[in-house]
Amino acid sequence: MLKYIFRRIVSLIPVLLGVTFIVFTLLFLTPGDPARMALGDQATEEAVQEFREKEGLNDPFIVQFGRYVYKAVFKGDIGRSYVTKSPVSDEILAAFPSTIKLAAFSVIIAICLGIPFGIISAIKQYSLFDSITMFFALVGLSMPVFWLGLLLILLFSVRLGWFPSSGFDTFSAMVLPSVALSAQVIAIVTRMTRSSMLEVIRSDYIRTARAKGQTEGKVIWRHALGNALIPIITIVGLQFGHLIGGAILTESI
Repeated sequence: MLKYIFRRIVSLIPVLLGVTFIVFTLLFLTPGDPARMALGDQATEEAVQEFREKEGLNDPFIVQFGRYVYKAVFKGDIGRSYVTKSPVSDEILAAFPSTIKLAAFSVIIAICLGIPFGIISAIKQYSLFDSITMFFALVGLSMPVFWLGLLLILLFSVRLGWFPSSGFDTFSAMVLPSVALSAQVIAIVTRMTRSSMLEVIRSDYIRTARAKGQTEGKVIWRHALGNALIPIITIVGLQFGHLIGGAILTESI
């Protein structure tokens, strides 16, 4: 087991290097001058050139990338923001609690809605409720987070005034971003719960439990649900990692 874990950790190294290289390349090719962005439009050309020389922006691409990787790996320095002048690590740590809180609320919403809807859809397969649930699950999977977030702000904040349009200080301020971020996860959890429940309730031991005369509710809640939730727990764990990345976009909206 330890050998397997060690191999998996080692295999992450080239993946991380590859992702870092791709992101660094995209940022390098992005239009715009970091020196001009940091100093402002009023800065003189001499000041801009001095800044570029000081920060190593005139060096070749591979030199800049190698320097960044060296500092990140051996010194724990992932750079300094050209806009705020603060270390990037400090910027991440300052925003991380809000990101975790938003992702956690979104997971809770997805569990509270997705699992019950999936269970009922499986029990009432091909019913009107099942069709409506699967339709909205498909809609939830299709909607981009930023688009849904803007719609929620326009409707519930600008027009109705029920929730604030920004901030993370109060519970009400967390509602709209949490709902926007959880929409796709609700759809995924609903569909996975339905599929898992259908697979379980068609198994032999469920037929045996019914043959013994147990009530349908007892069969579902005692025998089927526990086994059906095993893959759902895995899905929720994977989605939590995706939510942390999606929360960054939601926070900016």
